[in-house]
Amino acid sequence: MVKHREPSLIDALIPIVVLVFLLSSSVYLFGDDSSYGPNQIALLVSMGIAAVIGLKNGMQWHDIEKGIINGISLSLGAILILLSVGALIGTWLLAGTVPTLIYYGLELLNPSVFYAASCLICAIVAMSIGSSWTTAATVGVALIGVASGMGMSEAVAAGAIVSGAYFGDKVSPLSETTNLAPAVAGTELFEHIRYMMWTTVPSFILALIAFLIIGLNESGSASLEKIEQMQTLLNDNYNLGFAMVIPLIVLLTLAIKKMPAFPAVSIGALLGGVWALIFQPELVNKLGNGEGNLVADLSLIWQTLYAGVSLNTGSEELNSLLSGGGMASMLNTVWLIMCALSFGAVLERIGLLKRAVSAFLKGADTAGAMISRTILTCIGTNLITADQYMAIVMPGRMYKEEFSKRGLHQLNLSRSLEDGGTITSPLIPWNTCGAYMHSVLMVHPFEYIFYAFFNLINLVLSIVYAYVGIKILRIDPPEYAKQAVENSNSN
Repeated sequence: MVKHREPSLIDALIPIVVLVFLLSSSVYLFGDDSSYGPNQIALLVSMGIAAVIGLKNGMQWHDIEKGIINGISLSLGAILILLSVGALIGTWLLAGTVPTLIYYGLELLNPSVFYAASCLICAIVAMSIGSSWTTAATVGVALIGVASGMGMSEAVAAGAIVSGAYFGDKVSPLSETTNLAPAVAGTELFEHIRYMMWTTVPSFILALIAFLIIGLNESGSASLEKIEQMQTLLNDNYNLGFAMVIPLIVLLTLAIKKMPAFPAVSIGALLGGVWALIFQPELVNKLGNGEGNLVADLSLIWQTLYAGVSLNTGSEELNSLLSGGGMASMLNTVWLIMCALSFGAVLERIGLLKRAVSAFLKGADTAGAMISRTILTCIGTNLITADQYMAIVMPGRMYKEEFSKRGLHQLNLSRSLEDGGTITSPLIPWNTCGAYMHSVLMVHPFEYIFYAFFNLINLVLSIVYAYVGIKILRIDPPEYAKQAVENSNSN
């Protein structure tokens, strides 16, 4: 092996500073579209600069390239899951599974409990489709309009929408970030979701209680025309009923039985296609250009699996909610994941990550210190890079080895990445998530930040758990303890 020089602190900071500048420029120039290509270019350019620093310090290109390949390989399992998730979303939209969940979720809406009901509705929708953005842009927009018409606080309503959307997104196996966090940390998807429940469920219950208390002082009497119109259009376009929820029950059952995520989600996607043929024949016939034969119907299901579904219900909001899915819809996320992991892999391979985090982790010997610093790093990455994916990938790559050294299971890391990275992103105005929420809800993040109760409570609760020692999984004996024993024996 060719010996290479250890990187200096300046070496470690250069690619990070360049990345921050390029990502900030990306958000400034392209806004909400920055994650659809510009951020990937920023990551690749920054990766190239990091590689040049490695070459300057005496590393060989094939060693750097090997690091990139190893980094990308970590995401292959998540990529397969994401592709199957895209197929599942498409068939569940076509089968009426998602529309049924939305319809009965809207039934919960009542003016006397508007904020709590809004939070719960958004949670149901986000959990069923795995997207906080789509939830906010469709149901969220309708709920903000209802709040305005009823003379209720739009800031509180926006906080309820964000709380519900991000709770549903966080616990949904269909969510991109929920797949990304365990992929980076090296944990299994459903284990990751089960472990997150210890912080997310109490936080969500406390958030609902807070919204109920606030709602006691509100009185609204305006018509729920927007919600009723959405329900009518759902009824007109789909055959709704309990049977449509069976694919979801099957998927949850498989998850409870601990079937790996990729085959479980794939089975759910195929079952959704069968359900569409059985329960939505009119819709399938309509989207299949009215041919009405088995070959045309099967062709439509096949197309839905890879390209998703596109509906025309007469409502632009509902069209946006009920159109999408397909494996192709995940390709941009796959691209982003591969670029982000490649950047992190180069930093790790040439020693820049180790150099950058050594000072920050000094003295972090307890679970509380380690987890809280991870969460703070995720928040800082959200603030600096303005992207929730980076807030998951970079800290995950930086701290994965450090958690093992301190005897902490990687599930602690994957949960911390979501607690600090995913849920804080919509609270930052210049972050892509915060900018997006502002653009669709027309309420500034600084207005709803104190009412996004789930996001705030979950953040605090995860740190409290870490310091108190609640549900902190450990590896016994930790690596550093074994080394201490070996050193002792040698003396």
